[in-house]
Amino acid sequence: MATFFGEVVVAPSRAGLDEEEEEREETPEDREIRRELEKKRCGRGGGGVDVLWSGLGPEPFVCSRFVVAIGRNAAAFLSSFILDSVCWEVVGVVKLWNEWCRTSSATNVLPTDSFCLFYRLISDPTVLLCQCSCYVAEDQQFQWLEKVFGSMQKEGLQVTILSTCPVADYKTQESTLTLASPFLKALKTKEFQEQVCCPLLEQPNIVRDLPAA
Repeated sequence: MATFFGEVVVAPSRAGLDEEEEEREETPEDREIRRELEKKRCGRGGGGVDVLWSGLGPEPFVCSRFVVAIGRNAAAFLSSFILDSVCWEVVGVVKLWNEWCRTSSATNVLPTDSFCLFYRLISDPTVLLCQCSCYVAEDQQFQWLEKVFGSMQKEGLQVTILSTCPVADYKTQESTLTLASPFLKALKTKEFQEQVCCPLLEQPNIVRDLPAA
C-alpha cells in the first residue's frame, strides 16, 4: 500500500491465469532458458545495461539540466521541437540487452532506435538531453539510473522527465471522450521551486516504469 501520493508501487496481477497455469511448476527446459537469458544479460555490461560516453573523461561531469524523453512519442517530440537543429551533438548511448531489446555489440556512437541516445548542447555543455525509445526491463531500471546518473555531478542538477501514456489510462470523473487530446500534466518534487508550465497530475493517477524510477 502506498503511504503517500507519488510513491512507486508494484501491483501484482493474477489476470489471465487459470488454476492449471498457477499450479504448473517450472520445467527443466524453462530453467535452462532462464539461465541462458541471465548469462547473456550478464555478458553484456552486467545485467544487459552498458553506458558509453564519447569525449567525456572518467570523472563525473557537471550537468545543470538533464531532460529525458522516455518512449517513442516523447523521443519523437524531442526530435521535432528541440533536436531539429545543429545546436546539439551526440555524446553517449546506453546499450541494452533484454528479451525485447537487443542492441549490437558495436562500440561506436550511432543513432538507432535500439539506443538511449545522449545529446549535449554545444553552446552550453552542461545541458544534456536523452532520447530513450527502447524498452528498459523492470529489473534493469535501477542499473540504468545508477550508471547514467553515476557519471554526473548531482549538485545543482535539475532533471526533467517526458513520457506519455494512453488517454484511456487517465483516471478522471469526466468522460475521456470529451478530453482535448493530447494534454499535458506534471508531477514535481518538493525541491522544484520554479513555476510549473502545466496543471499538476491529479490523484489517483500514477507514473510507472522508468519514468517513475
